[in-house]
Amino acid sequence: MENELRLLWAAIILYVLAGSTAIIRVALGHIPGRHILQLLVGGLAVHALAIGMRWVRLDHGPFITLFEILNSNVWSLTLAFTLAYWRIPRIRATAVVVMPVLFVMMGWLMLAHPGEGHFPPTYQTPWLYIHIGFGKVFLGAVLVAVGLAGVILLRRTGRGAQRLDHLPDNRRLDELAFRCLAIGLVFESLMLVAGAIWAQDAWGRYWAWDPLETWAFITWLALAATLHARVTLRLAPPAHATMIMAVFALAFLTFFGVPFISAVPHQGAV
Repeated sequence: MENELRLLWAAIILYVLAGSTAIIRVALGHIPGRHILQLLVGGLAVHALAIGMRWVRLDHGPFITLFEILNSNVWSLTLAFTLAYWRIPRIRATAVVVMPVLFVMMGWLMLAHPGEGHFPPTYQTPWLYIHIGFGKVFLGAVLVAVGLAGVILLRRTGRGAQRLDHLPDNRRLDELAFRCLAIGLVFESLMLVAGAIWAQDAWGRYWAWDPLETWAFITWLALAATLHARVTLRLAPPAHATMIMAVFALAFLTFFGVPFISAVPHQGAV
């Protein structure tokens, strides 16, 4: 376990260096460069090795304890942002919003106990991996949208407008955030369907309105309502950005809060 934790700390250091450098460059009015991408990729590689070593040692994926769930999601969310950073250079300054969110998760991860959890028989199905994979894509897409929405909201302040004037205008950022949310809706829908199939295999029912299922559905409704409002009501970018933040807050609570406070099969390890 010590080698895994050393690698994890090395990955966190690389992430913090990348994020801090990006934030400082934005604060100085500069565009974050490719060296930040290199730091992120290096951190992802080291982090993947740490997760893989734990996976091999315990013979199950990183989705049982709070430590494992935070660990895998820090990796997947950083991967989602890194891909956006690489493919869409003009939005690299959104790191000023995204990286603090990831820093909070990294801090929480470092405080979580890295002990082992019980791997229940109900988790031994390919549908669990499919369900979790769809969920990670959903949350990653929403995180990228949060970065774009955060820039729109920061621009409402005088200092934010000056530091972020090299990004596309709010309308273009809003359109890109809308597309990210649409991707999120597709993958959250697939996550719910795959989860229902897993539940049928594991517990003999597709849906039971347990707390996590209920909150996942509430998040889906909020996401769908945000997309619908943006299209039908023609929301201004700041209003749409505020709704995106609310969707992410709901998703964050659903992923990292509800499973660990409810006494149901979804409560971490069962």
